[in-house]
Amino acid sequence: MTNKTSKISGLIQSLFGNLKRLLQVPSSSVPAGQVPGPVSALGTRLEPARLISPRVLLIVFDPVMDLSSGERLSRKMNWPRVDDLVTGFITDIAETSTGLARYQVVERVDLNEFPAKTDGFRYDPEGYMAVLRGAAPHTPSMVDYNSILDRFNIIERVNNREIDEVWLFGFPQAGFYESRMAGKGAFWCNSPALEKTSICERKFIIMGFSYERRVGEMLESFGHRCESILIKTFENVRPEVNLYEKFSRYDQKNPGKAEIGNIHFAPNSESDYDWNNLRMVSSHCDDWLHFPNLTGLGRQVNSDEWGNGDIRLHHKWWLHHLPRVAGRTGQIANNWWQYILDPNLIGL
Repeated sequence: MTNKTSKISGLIQSLFGNLKRLLQVPSSSVPAGQVPGPVSALGTRLEPARLISPRVLLIVFDPVMDLSSGERLSRKMNWPRVDDLVTGFITDIAETSTGLARYQVVERVDLNEFPAKTDGFRYDPEGYMAVLRGAAPHTPSMVDYNSILDRFNIIERVNNREIDEVWLFGFPQAGFYESRMAGKGAFWCNSPALEKTSICERKFIIMGFSYERRVGEMLESFGHRCESILIKTFENVRPEVNLYEKFSRYDQKNPGKAEIGNIHFAPNSESDYDWNNLRMVSSHCDDWLHFPNLTGLGRQVNSDEWGNGDIRLHHKWWLHHLPRVAGRTGQIANNWWQYILDPNLIGL
């Protein structure tokens, strides 16, 4: 190689090196818990899509039904194992969010008891089995949430950032809402905000799951949580530019303008839970996989797209279309998952 050629080669390498440095952001400038966003045409980085990894306190109410054998309710009824349900749910959330939502169970508590109702009543094994055989369940039916918070020091632990949310596992008639929000500024989350919790400086969510059901029903509970939080996130956005309202359109409500629908209504559904409808409708569902570049191009779809009536497959299809990219549209992040997993981020 001649000296002239060597100098030109060195100059080119130097130019590419300088350009690379201009387009890079030092690792210290990327906030913790976030992944770097793409580079804009001007060489500046967009606000990155925030990665959220909530720490979960898991509390399982699974009473012993036979003292001689030690058999618990879940085994007596041959209901699914909590371990399998939790693993399946966490895996589905990570998959549909493409890794931006990563739950971690930091503590599990297994309780040999029926939870107390708001009037202090607790089932015993005989009384509960009578309910399963058709006897009238106890009223009031609601679990005493505040006693659970007090017993496990949950508010202090949320304030200290030891945990971010709570998952309760029980059985039919346990008295759990699918989801309930607590803490200062708590709002409707598929149920009324939990009273007497404003001493907690952070909002947090208590999920209520049943080990009599399966992962699809867990995703349904989570989906309704998504709906409530996204409605709140977009509540001050003008209707004509409300992207969640657009996302949730389905053909029966918006003829010819279906998008993704909601948890109960797929794009072509004609009634609640109608996820196995073969009727073809036009939907802009593919647009949401390229958000925020919404072209308005539609195509004909039916239940073949979302699992032909399978509850878990429909809900995974719905969740997978939630926006999860860098940047903002107006004042709202293009990664909607961050609000769903941490409602404290709404408005920030």
